[in-house]
Amino acid sequence: MKNLSRLFFALLLVLSFNANAQDSDNPWKIVLGANAVDLYPVGEDAPRGEYFDEFFNAEDHWNMLPSLSSLSVSRYIDSGFTFTAAGSINEISKIGDSSADDLSYYGLDGAVSYSFQNLIKKDWLDPYLGAGGGYTWIDDIGAGTLNGTFGINFWFSENVGLTAQTSYKHSFEDYLPSHWQHTVGLAIKFGGKDTDGDGVYDKDDACPDVPGLEAFNGCPDSDNDGIEDSKDDCPNQAGLAEFNGCPDGDSDGVADKDDDCPTVAGLKALRGCPDADGDGVSDKDDACPNEKGPSANKGCPWPDTDGDGILDKDDKCPNEAGTVANNGCPEVKPTPEVVKALNTYARSILFDTGKASFQKQTDKVLQAMVVIFKEYPRADFAIEGHTDSVGSKSTNQALSSRRANAVRDYLISNGINADRLTAAGFGEDYPIANNKTRAGRAENRRVEVKLK
Repeated sequence: MKNLSRLFFALLLVLSFNANAQDSDNPWKIVLGANAVDLYPVGEDAPRGEYFDEFFNAEDHWNMLPSLSSLSVSRYIDSGFTFTAAGSINEISKIGDSSADDLSYYGLDGAVSYSFQNLIKKDWLDPYLGAGGGYTWIDDIGAGTLNGTFGINFWFSENVGLTAQTSYKHSFEDYLPSHWQHTVGLAIKFGGKDTDGDGVYDKDDACPDVPGLEAFNGCPDSDNDGIEDSKDDCPNQAGLAEFNGCPDGDSDGVADKDDDCPTVAGLKALRGCPDADGDGVSDKDDACPNEKGPSANKGCPWPDTDGDGILDKDDKCPNEAGTVANNGCPEVKPTPEVVKALNTYARSILFDTGKASFQKQTDKVLQAMVVIFKEYPRADFAIEGHTDSVGSKSTNQALSSRRANAVRDYLISNGINADRLTAAGFGEDYPIANNKTRAGRAENRRVEVKLK
């Protein structure tokens, strides 16, 4: 009994040291099976034999019960080490080459074993070596033993397998023979926790409360696009890895979640929207999608309503033709150079002799004057008629007045506002040359334009 107390104390220490070791899949294992006790090849004199002599001679030397006769419970420790507690019963009718009178056999054993499965890298094959101790009774005789064990687990699945084991049990007392004990049984592993039932144990499951996939350490891939939800920007829509799991329905290189036009292929620079006219304004925001224009005008070209070459946006007078120098507005007063040009044209106007009608070749001169008048729509002008001194003064006065009004009427008929023009005749009162010469008289017969 002294040896038995020592054994149980040792077992208690091992169990206490490993009570919290639960960091491996299915840390518990139960083996239920049968055992055979062989007292022959133990290296002693007859009726027993040398070590390993006739080791597999089950018919002559093995003691077996035709029933379940062994039970072991194992707990994984760490790094391939496992602690096992086992109990067995048997009936001894053979001691070496001699017979016995059906002696009862009971064994309680504990062992620490090391698995070589990680070294051979076979999921189904799990050989191990172990060492430990126990207490064995044959009838009323009991003694402690030192045990050495070799065994193999053959796993049919992750949890179920067959265990075959042989142990040499060396007795501490002479009155209890040392012996071999062979066991074989059905092995069942259990104890692994899988809270979400996805087949990935909690200790390896990065998402232990949500069913997932083994490929993603137990985390889900809700849309089955091969990207786990935690890394998927669109976890409920199957998408592409290049877009972190988001789809690109129109295949324009812009993920739908960032695409303002997800059903129409477009440009990345315009958030996936097309730009038919290539003006940098997406069609959905472009008031003129087929005509280039600036974004400031909603994609439409700026108008030039008055056709003066200055866009309305820059034109201070968009409905009135003007000049660049005056920001699109017409010049209010012509420059002295312009007035001089007008008078050059006016003095070259030819009238029929003694009349206020124009000669045919004068039409071009008058049209040139119309153009200049239109360039200054806010300026007012005075049309003055003059004659030479030939004839009576009254006649010359009347003729100069008719000729000045003829020019005014022509300008009005060609689009010049009448309110801007006055006409007056001055007869022979203001000569600019000598009336005694023919050339001088020709210069005095004239029309002048003055800025009011």
